[in-house]
Amino acid sequence: MKYRAIIKKHSEWWIGWLVDLPGVNGQEKTREKLLESLRVGAEDMLATAVPFDPEGLMTTIEVPPLTWMTESRPMEI
Repeated sequence: MKYRAIIKKHSEWWIGWLVDLPGVNGQEKTREKLLESLRVGAEDMLATAVPFDPEGLMTTIEVPPLTWMTESRPMEI
């Protein structure tokens, strides 16, 4: 799977976060290390078990594709 990442150089550091996985962010000295850090953060988040609440109901919602999602243009990282 691919996730959208916002990355930028800030002073001596590269900083970034995943738009699609709130809470996955990183700060590294190189662009390559930042991208790897974001990959590891995404893997960790997706591997985390979601606790079941016996009084809760887990469901899904459908969100129609947005116009920009249906356009075929490459995502660059």
